[in-house]
Amino acid sequence: MGGVHAPSRVADTGGTERVPDETTRRYAVRTWWEERVLPRLVDVALNDAVANRWRTLVCDEIAGVVLEVGFATGKNLPFYPTSVREVLAVEPADLAWDLATRRIEAFAPPVTRIGLDGASLSLPDDSVDVVVSTWTMCTIPDLEQAIAEFRRVLRSGGTVRFVEHVAAAHPRARRIQSRLQPVWGKVAGGCHLDRDIVAMLAAGGFDVRLLSPADEGRFELVPFIAGVATPVR
Repeated sequence: MGGVHAPSRVADTGGTERVPDETTRRYAVRTWWEERVLPRLVDVALNDAVANRWRTLVCDEIAGVVLEVGFATGKNLPFYPTSVREVLAVEPADLAWDLATRRIEAFAPPVTRIGLDGASLSLPDDSVDVVVSTWTMCTIPDLEQAIAEFRRVLRSGGTVRFVEHVAAAHPRARRIQSRLQPVWGKVAGGCHLDRDIVAMLAAGGFDVRLLSPADEGRFELVPFIAGVATPVR
């Protein structure tokens, strides 16, 4: 198995272990619902042909060292091309990491769990070629800091490739999202229905190119977008 699993410690890229910082400690204190139930629900919910089409779109044409934020149960691994030589996984839920074992073992390049929180990466500057986020930036508590970390660890020419659900452009859908958010956030592990992720990436110093048509005001309560974000140097 390519990954490294320890409930209270995570491996760095050299195969050693580090004591989590305070940000990571907050991720380690997770509720029973977040740790034992949500990983299974997400594994089932994002296991259909629609989700796989989005994965295909995002994972196409990537190469080198991949940092996957929100690794979950490893569902992206079968979609990575042979040009990927290593996957560094950020995943807060131990159960999700355990459920990924079969996919990790079937994946030829090494897969290592290097952290719990995308906003606190135990990686050197300029150390990865691609950051992959599939339905994850909606849940990172400090997304602004995570975006800064993505910029820090990306090598020159590197990109963030993502698919996310985002704030609706349709006014009525946006109002419904705002009303649902307080409850939704509690049951969905801190997920935000109404984040403008493209705007947040742009504010964090990225130029974003969409891979999917933008929501042009259609009524969609949970619109998805996919894109490639390139650091503006």
